[in-house]
Amino acid sequence: MSLTRRSTLRLLATTLTSAAVPRVVLAAAPTERRLVLIILRGALDGLAAVPPFFDPAYRQLRTTLGPGEPGSADGALDLDGGFALHPSLRAFHAMYKQGDAAIIHAVATPYRERSHFDAQDLLENGTLRARGATDGWLNRALGLMPRSDTRVGLAVGQTVPLVMRGTVPVGSWAAQTMPELNRDFLSLLSQVYKSDTAFDVAFTEGMRAHAMNDEVLGDEKSMGGNARGAQAIRATTSAIGKLLASADGPRVAALDIGGWDTHSAQNARLKQMLQALDDGLTGLRESLGAVWRQSVVVVATEFGRTAQQNGTNGTDHGTGSVVLLAGGAVAGGKVLGHWPGLAADKLHQGRDLAPTTDMRAVFKTLLLAHVGLPRDGIERAVFPDSRDVRALDDLVKA
Repeated sequence: MSLTRRSTLRLLATTLTSAAVPRVVLAAAPTERRLVLIILRGALDGLAAVPPFFDPAYRQLRTTLGPGEPGSADGALDLDGGFALHPSLRAFHAMYKQGDAAIIHAVATPYRERSHFDAQDLLENGTLRARGATDGWLNRALGLMPRSDTRVGLAVGQTVPLVMRGTVPVGSWAAQTMPELNRDFLSLLSQVYKSDTAFDVAFTEGMRAHAMNDEVLGDEKSMGGNARGAQAIRATTSAIGKLLASADGPRVAALDIGGWDTHSAQNARLKQMLQALDDGLTGLRESLGAVWRQSVVVVATEFGRTAQQNGTNGTDHGTGSVVLLAGGAVAGGKVLGHWPGLAADKLHQGRDLAPTTDMRAVFKTLLLAHVGLPRDGIERAVFPDSRDVRALDDLVKA
């Protein structure tokens, strides 16, 4: 009976509104900084997204994969005379040139195996091993913020990703796909639940969220509900930006984009996927508006892909990849990280880009320098066993 009741409560809160984001009193908001985490599930090929044309081994390993050199037809976009950017990331390139985007190359979590599921679990739980925690590091980070009635965390999608699960309540949002419930029905339902405290709390919270959703998004709340591919990603990020930009909205959001497992026909697949990501980042920038200058968007993936292309014009599960940062608070216009090289004796296990930056260093830096959380709390609760992982310098603007 108790299991059925809990399940019903969760279903009620989800059914009443597509945005379980309670209304927030601005004075109680623990931060005015915004942080968005985008997880690319399936393992982004960092060598294709940010090719190192200066490394002579690159073209020996990638004879037909990846964009052409900068200046060639549909070639990569130059970053610093050495690294370049995939041509599908044109808007991100403009942000980079404006100083609002940066890249960390040869980066990875502590995971060194090749299972998508274990790698994603470790990326999200923030420990040294898969299933090392049942909650997520971003939820634990929210727990370090000053206590208030504010749900500053927002999980985007039909389910709450592990990185946002934990003891700190978070809101959730997904594009509305069901028709609106009749107002008279909702009024009657509220009377029915008045006698049950648990149901009444869930119902009231859902209705508050519904009201905020209507106020902030209006007719756009259903955009993306029936869309697919790049269109859905752009619609989703535009809605997220508006919710985050709202004076009484959330401050931290997490979402994922699947489809990055490019074992075959990688060139065509990445062209489409990176264009969708680029459109999504544009949607965030535009909808965040003035608060873009207080925002950081971090794009990460569970691991990279093999340095050498395979026999089906793709790549297989690897190790080192890239992290992309965008936002007005990013100290941008640079590619960070130590480049290990792609020569045979420099590759991890003789096949992968060797990671030289721990991904936790990126996340720790953002929580410390951007969100303003205490170092001790970050190293004790958010990323345990990370005291030897040094935060990065000059990643965000002062």
